[in-house]
Amino acid sequence: MPDQALTSAPAPVPGLAARAARTGSSPVRDILALTARPEVISFAGGLPAPELFDTEGIAAAFREVLARAPRRALQYSTSEGDPALRAAVAARTTARGLPTGADDLLVTTGSQQGLTLLATTLLEPGDVVLVEDPCYLAALQIFSLAGARVVAVPTDDEGLDPAALDEIAAREKPKLLYVIPTFQNPTGRTLSDRRRAAVAEVAARRGLWIAEDDPYGELRFEGEPQRWIASFPGAEDRTVLLGSFSKVMAPGLRLGTLRAPAALRRACVIAKQAADLHTSTVDQAAAAAYLAHADLDAHLARVRDAYRERRDALLAGLPGALPAGSRWNRPAGGMFVWATLPAGYDAAALLPEAVRHDVAYVPGAPFFAGRPDPAAMRLSFVTHGPAEIGEGLRRLGTALGTAGRDAA
Repeated sequence: MPDQALTSAPAPVPGLAARAARTGSSPVRDILALTARPEVISFAGGLPAPELFDTEGIAAAFREVLARAPRRALQYSTSEGDPALRAAVAARTTARGLPTGADDLLVTTGSQQGLTLLATTLLEPGDVVLVEDPCYLAALQIFSLAGARVVAVPTDDEGLDPAALDEIAAREKPKLLYVIPTFQNPTGRTLSDRRRAAVAEVAARRGLWIAEDDPYGELRFEGEPQRWIASFPGAEDRTVLLGSFSKVMAPGLRLGTLRAPAALRRACVIAKQAADLHTSTVDQAAAAAYLAHADLDAHLARVRDAYRERRDALLAGLPGALPAGSRWNRPAGGMFVWATLPAGYDAAALLPEAVRHDVAYVPGAPFFAGRPDPAAMRLSFVTHGPAEIGEGLRRLGTALGTAGRDAA
């Protein structure tokens, strides 16, 4: 028998889990791979401008921790995260209007992991998650992998519609609402305080958790900062606030934070232990040293000034780049402009022509959990300087004009 078994054809290996098979790759990541050529001016990726990274300050922070306590910095650490880093983030969060202690926070490997831990601890297959429509693509991937049923909540130029949220929550009995209320990805929209209060009230009355993702809140160019949803009556005991260092320090550090009520936070710590034990010890220590000795607020002021100039350059050039009848918004901060071509245009179908002209954007359709708008596109304005933005828009105008003539 053993000899026969060795000579027979091997049995096929088991297939992928259903959640892996049903979850596709991120279209944004795929487009970034297509546009990696240096001659391409890309409005596609939400990539912070690398020339604005505080490389000297970050390098000094790493040198400090490796000189002062190298053995601790290179050792395993607790799953909850570096106490000094959590204390520093708690102080900044409190200063921005949400009283927070170090023990209220869990350090995560980017805010992306925070959302993954939240899905792991809260969602059973078939549970309903409500999302803004359009929505951050990677969040849709996370909820798909969790086996959740994603239901889209309509939005308008001011963001999520609280009345529609209430109606859908009453009908669908969701467990979780995921929202980016400030300079949302992909649209750049910001919820007013009135709508934030309404979202908190709906969540309390309908009995659901809120995942409030805030990677862009400190990138405000104009207007007054707004309160987190977590600070409004009704939301305090049911909101998870996700923070990130990617947009304010550097995305390569892969550092984020999760602020949650105690029982849920403890469950997320256990899920993190199963996922990766803990976030990089040395990166956490360096971030804590940076916050202690560098002037992050001065750095952010420089970043905001540069991004404001780049936003203005993009907005100034769009009338000449997009077809007549197109519309777009004017975000007060963040990284993205949301544009819509006239009826009958398909941004995904036009993208190959744009890439042939060495310019790129992200078609808007994949961001929709509900019915997609094929004419929509997301344009990131932060990666390139004003001169490159102007040249990129010139190329885009040529590409769209050529594609339009060919189609006619």
